[in-house]
Amino acid sequence: MIFEAIAISVTDAKIAAQHGADRLELITGIKEGGLTPSLGLIEGVLETVDIPVQIMVRPHSQSFVYGEDEIRTMIRDIQKLKPFAPKAGIVLGVLTPEGHIHEEALKRMLDAAGDLEVTFHRAFDELSDQFSGLQILSQYPQIKRILTSGGKPNVMDAADRIKELVQASRKTHLAILAGSGLRAEGLADFVAGTGVTQVHFGSAVRGPGGSSAPVSAEEISKVRRILDQLSAQS
Repeated sequence: MIFEAIAISVTDAKIAAQHGADRLELITGIKEGGLTPSLGLIEGVLETVDIPVQIMVRPHSQSFVYGEDEIRTMIRDIQKLKPFAPKAGIVLGVLTPEGHIHEEALKRMLDAAGDLEVTFHRAFDELSDQFSGLQILSQYPQIKRILTSGGKPNVMDAADRIKELVQASRKTHLAILAGSGLRAEGLADFVAGTGVTQVHFGSAVRGPGGSSAPVSAEEISKVRRILDQLSAQS
């Protein structure tokens, strides 16, 4: 079981890595769903932890539909991040106004990414057809996983859809990374019921204060123990 945790600071990254996270998603603007972090923060985290770091590339939180200027901005950011491969990868997503994957823009971003490993983020949850979207993304070897809540605000309410996506993904190289609303409570049943092998945690592994609080060593450890128990049982 792969356990990915959101980090918004070097301290977050240290705590998560030391207490059981397998991978980090590094962002800023956590209350906006995640935005591109600063170069200084990226370098600080990569110098500090030994686990993989997926870096958000998202210029604003208005939507996942981007104009040409914004696409160029994202490509510039990706080019700046390219030297950090293979330890670092990127997290991105881009849609058309009709709710489809913007393949022309996606191809340009992937061309810029080189060897950077790619996660397609929760723009996937706004697709008009997630199964068609999965097939499109499966055509791109650089994209390794899809972060999704199954189209619901809380992934715990989308267990049936996540199970279907996991089953569909088995015919591809893609992994389904379930996230948004996951908590330690109910995690074992969710994993057992859906078949996911990768989970993504944000606010639920932070201290009192929710998304703005620092990552909690206790909460990270709690999730790690649950996932290890599940792995031992399988």
